[in-house]
Amino acid sequence: MDAEKWFREAVERHRDMVFRLAYTYLRDPADADDVTQDVFVKLLRSGKRFEGDEHLRYWLVRVTINECKSLFRKPWRRVEDIEAYAETLQAPSEQHRDLLVRVMRLPEKYRVPMVLHYYIGLSTDEVARAIKVPAATVRTRLARGRARLKSMLEGEKR
Repeated sequence: MDAEKWFREAVERHRDMVFRLAYTYLRDPADADDVTQDVFVKLLRSGKRFEGDEHLRYWLVRVTINECKSLFRKPWRRVEDIEAYAETLQAPSEQHRDLLVRVMRLPEKYRVPMVLHYYIGLSTDEVARAIKVPAATVRTRLARGRARLKSMLEGEKR
């Protein structure tokens, strides 16, 4: 397969994952779009050969995280209203959209592992490597994130 065709297919397969991860970190759709574009420009320029789709996916996750962290250091960063943005997302149901809004309200240390594991589908070991923490820490953060979500949901039912 020629390089151009491979790149186009890689973008098609992974664009949504990169955007979701960037949005998870940044909570701003415009910034997430910018990071997504930057990640794929880096992929295009890298000339890197990947052992398979999983290797490519992990590389994209790592570069996306690095780009987001770099953007956090910019003085002009702002955060959009999560509920307003959630209204623009296509979700299977209103419940899925509501759950995403609640996940996005979690602190970053819980939000990022939850999105990487539950939305993007990385194993806890892959999440650990991506965010550079021990796998046990990832499992703890997932459990605590779920507990916080449960608490949010129970608090709203009262």
